[in-house]
Amino acid sequence: MFSNEYVKLRMQKASKLKESGFNPYDHNSKRDTKIKEFLEKNKDIYELENKRDENRKFIVAGRVKFLRLMGKAAFFKIEDESGMLQVYMSKNDLGDKFNLLKKTLEVGDIVEVKGYPFVTKTGELSIHADDVKILTKSIHPLPEKFHGLQDVETKYRQRYLDMIMNKETRDRFMLRSKIISLIREFFISKGFLEVETPMLHTIVGGANARPFMTHHNALDIDMNLRIAPELFLKRLIVGGFEAVFELNRNFRNEGIDHTHNPEFTMIEFYWAYHTMEDLMKLTRELFDFLFEKLNLPKKLEYGDMIIDFDDWKTITYRDALINIGKIPEEILEDIEKMKKYLKDAGVEIEEHIDNKGKLWAELFDEFVEDKLINPTFVTEFPIEISPLARRSDKNPEFAERFELFIAGREIANGFNELNDPLDQYERFKAQLEAKKKGDEEGMDMDYDYIRALQYGMPPTAGEGIGIDRLVMLLTNSHSIKDVILFPTMKPKKEIKDKDDIH
Repeated sequence: MFSNEYVKLRMQKASKLKESGFNPYDHNSKRDTKIKEFLEKNKDIYELENKRDENRKFIVAGRVKFLRLMGKAAFFKIEDESGMLQVYMSKNDLGDKFNLLKKTLEVGDIVEVKGYPFVTKTGELSIHADDVKILTKSIHPLPEKFHGLQDVETKYRQRYLDMIMNKETRDRFMLRSKIISLIREFFISKGFLEVETPMLHTIVGGANARPFMTHHNALDIDMNLRIAPELFLKRLIVGGFEAVFELNRNFRNEGIDHTHNPEFTMIEFYWAYHTMEDLMKLTRELFDFLFEKLNLPKKLEYGDMIIDFDDWKTITYRDALINIGKIPEEILEDIEKMKKYLKDAGVEIEEHIDNKGKLWAELFDEFVEDKLINPTFVTEFPIEISPLARRSDKNPEFAERFELFIAGREIANGFNELNDPLDQYERFKAQLEAKKKGDEEGMDMDYDYIRALQYGMPPTAGEGIGIDRLVMLLTNSHSIKDVILFPTMKPKKEIKDKDDIH
């Protein structure tokens, strides 16, 4: 991978630096000022008569993003995490070192500059270099600056290059970090305790999803990466904690598309002595908090949609199928009629789907979900697709559960938790039967969790919010790969020669 001709030329320049007594990978940076700080501290230079102050000395550092060499002088721009700054260097100031830099300095190199502030004839606040040192010699050329990094797949595979070339990418991930910090701040302010639960599970549970399986050699047991932390978090409620949350990764061995990645980030939180209505209110408060702290408009643009975050709605699952999905009401209690309706619409369903709840879910996914643009809580889910939620006292066919949909996709899922150990035992048994019939997303029987419920779990409500989808929404991003630093990608063949380097 070092046979590319451009790489060879840059390696020769790195060697030239070494021969001249300069380490092209110098670790001793003396930077004392970030670029944004330099620009802010020297705004008053414009007001000085000669528009310079040689008594102010700063050491800045960054990556060279633009370079214009002249006879005995050069202008180049460097960029650090905080901003971009123009540098002026000349032979008069640097002496023989200028000649060496003129031969070896290139776009992509990381440099340190010591100098003073001044304003150029074109009116740009810059730094006049007393000294320039190459800290890191870049031996792979950057993409051509006017077109930048255009290939989408390369952006995801080489995120480091995407971030070098695209400030908006760096800004998006800084915003993601800020959103996560704000979410933590919100829940802690509400009295929730942040906890950590196992990533490696011996039982598949907590959600309907296919797991990633592995084997623990020392214990000689099969284990799986967790699909959800739910059952462990509810054990903590049994143990006496009354408000807990975990913000971390889940892993699901499923398809990849613009809203799904095999490893993803969620927050799950559980609140004893509260109900799903309390969770719905809390969720609205969280969005209001984020919008205020991020200074976002309540009418938020997302692609070609305008989402009104002052217009929250609530609708039952059945009413959504009838009124939004336009499903004929008379077929919703007839399994064969629902199968035919789906088949006529070109929807293929798996053979093991043979109950009303799962067919309702197929209808909902096909005819309702993408129509839910403004924030919408959908309630009263069929019990068959809610194996961990409490049954409704009014109608035991339905669960006391909701999902929040925004911009045509699910953002959150919450419910009153099932704390009846006998009912939970029967639900787990139903999951096992479904697995026998071919349902690869069914849960295992978790006897220890049943035992925990036997000790008594107080009335509790719990919810999960997909962080990646939330960040997509708040940053107007339309692929989950744009909000995950290193999304899962199918490996490319091993790099062997210069033709494989792009």
